[in-house]
Amino acid sequence: MNKRQYIRAGWLIDGSGGPVKRNVLLEIVGGFLTAVDDSPPEDLPPGSKLIDLSHCTILPPLVDSHAHLFMSGSTDKQTRENQLTDGYETLRPRIAQHLHYLFSHGIVAVRDGGDRGAYALRYKSEKDTHPGMTIKTAGRAWHRKGRYGSLIGRCLKDSDSLAGAYERYTDPVDHIKLVNSGLNSLHTFAHETAPQFNREEIAELVNRAERHGRKVMVHANGKLPVQYAIKGGCQSIEHGFFMGQENLELMAEKGTIWVPTLYTMKAYAANIDSAQNANIKVIKKTLEHQLNQLAIARSLGVTVALGTDAGSLGVLHGESMVEEMKLFIKAGYSLSETVHCVCYNGARLLGLKDIGLLRKGKAATFIVTRGAPAQLPRKLSYLEAMYVDGVPSSMYLKNPVKHV
Repeated sequence: MNKRQYIRAGWLIDGSGGPVKRNVLLEIVGGFLTAVDDSPPEDLPPGSKLIDLSHCTILPPLVDSHAHLFMSGSTDKQTRENQLTDGYETLRPRIAQHLHYLFSHGIVAVRDGGDRGAYALRYKSEKDTHPGMTIKTAGRAWHRKGRYGSLIGRCLKDSDSLAGAYERYTDPVDHIKLVNSGLNSLHTFAHETAPQFNREEIAELVNRAERHGRKVMVHANGKLPVQYAIKGGCQSIEHGFFMGQENLELMAEKGTIWVPTLYTMKAYAANIDSAQNANIKVIKKTLEHQLNQLAIARSLGVTVALGTDAGSLGVLHGESMVEEMKLFIKAGYSLSETVHCVCYNGARLLGLKDIGLLRKGKAATFIVTRGAPAQLPRKLSYLEAMYVDGVPSSMYLKNPVKHV
């Protein structure tokens, strides 16, 4: 028999993007929300179990829509070089550690953008790797020979078409990762690289992938690489630096999701001594440009999800989500809108139907932060509690291991 329990929240951010609700009563039965009442009765049924969190804010669990679980975000040059060549047995405990960091910051689902050995995919295939976490991974990304992408995937053979190579790719991945541009320049502002694949190649890949129930995420910066990806029918644009307003308008029209990964630039600026060929003025200007693009996206109604690109220089798994949320707020999003992007939009991007909104009928999976919403997102680094399917999961928040 499923027991009925009640939780009284001081504040509730339900993930819809609407106003923060005050003094809300949650009713939970069998791991699901059976009522979310912002006009709760004064008296509960006799014998009811009530957990008083009236001093806390409750919000949906977070989703990191773009991360690389095999990389640590370390600023140590030797560590970063080693992790690009380390084998699975060395990287496996690091992946587990990164998942711990994510969970301890309220992140219950992560969308991995690929690695050269498909190590995140291998880790996911093992049983009981991390209770409470959902991992979606691309395995290895695809890139053009001689172009950027070897860090996170593999290149096509000279005789291969993109769609043909995909058809021979039998790994049980959740989505496909395609690289269609280079990285941002850290010394030349607004430098754009040519597309790695054209619109027709991308469209054929998208068509083939969808036959297998998979979506395509595309690493793309600059006008043409992004335009080809959108018109090719990809599900999401990753990064999208310097893509311009016309592409943003096209994304709004087609429903393409954008994952802007703003914090990468702020982290580079903070760790410039560790970055080669970098100009701090260019990096800061690049961040400001991306913040402006995000403000335009908000005004146009582009669907945006939060991804940290954790594993990049100085971008630590877990706590970088707090920084990414701060930048969304700086770009003009309200706290509730930001939570909507990270929780609801992130869950939809990953195909997760039971999380993202705290509504009747949804899973009773949520995070609890001490104090009022004004203390968010900072308090996400010091969670009061985590509930998974109505059960407190604070054991995962104890004894956090030290970042490497």
